[in-house]
Amino acid sequence: MPRVHDGAANPDPEHGPASGLRFAVVVSKFNDFVTSKLLDGCIEHLEENGADTDEIDIYWVPGAFEIPIAAQKCAQTGRFDAVICLGAVILGETDHYRLVVDGATQGIARVGLDTGVPVIFEVLATQTVALAMARAGGSAGNKGEEAAQAAIEIARLLATIR
Repeated sequence: MPRVHDGAANPDPEHGPASGLRFAVVVSKFNDFVTSKLLDGCIEHLEENGADTDEIDIYWVPGAFEIPIAAQKCAQTGRFDAVICLGAVILGETDHYRLVVDGATQGIARVGLDTGVPVIFEVLATQTVALAMARAGGSAGNKGEEAAQAAIEIARLLATIR
């Protein structure tokens, strides 16, 4: 019979699946009217799932393009079970939007692969402010919560592989 591993399984039902895990959250200051709501949802979800607030470090960076370098430094410390990256890039009148989104996406992906530390990508790339707000606690939920859940699950899953 094959063994099935699922990071959603809770190894500590008394305290919650995030209990004992350490998280870094890297957040973009640019469009902070969106990212602060993503952060709120992320932290709330981690706490609801048993994370100790003393085991969550938040790092504010200027913009989404700077997220990968901060995420890399966090991952390299060995102190964190997962790094959660939160940002919001909203389409403007130039191609700058696409360049920032592509750079952040590739950089964040590379950090996780290069370090072996789970790095969660939650950089919203939307065409309007309304679409971003809908995903930051509005009608489309809070993607910060989803990022927190992904971080919990992948950290737990990788712990079973090590």
